[in-house]
Amino acid sequence: MSDCIFCKIVDGSIPSNKVLENDKFVAFHDLNPVKKVHVLIIPKNHVDNIATLNADNESYVAGMLSFVKDVAKELGIGEDGYRLIFNTGEKAGQTVFHMHAHLLGGEEMGWPEA
Repeated sequence: MSDCIFCKIVDGSIPSNKVLENDKFVAFHDLNPVKKVHVLIIPKNHVDNIATLNADNESYVAGMLSFVKDVAKELGIGEDGYRLIFNTGEKAGQTVFHMHAHLLGGEEMGWPEA
């Protein structure tokens, strides 16, 4: 999508601080981190979010989860634990409509109060 900021990161027209990349996914540091480690993981092909996956692209989720393990290892948090968050839809807090996961770690995290 021509106006998608994450698609522009994938095509290189917007720079990012990349952690790891392969032929299907890219991981880069969030510009506004909420934890010591805060990395975004995105598929290179545009998918709005998990709710819009279909038979043609649903394998992205499994592929992303495998890539997450590699990213966590690269960041040195694979053994200590980390949190993975997918915000799906506007009511869930999704602000960029290109499927992405927030990988958080590098410090102890509790469970937020309701």
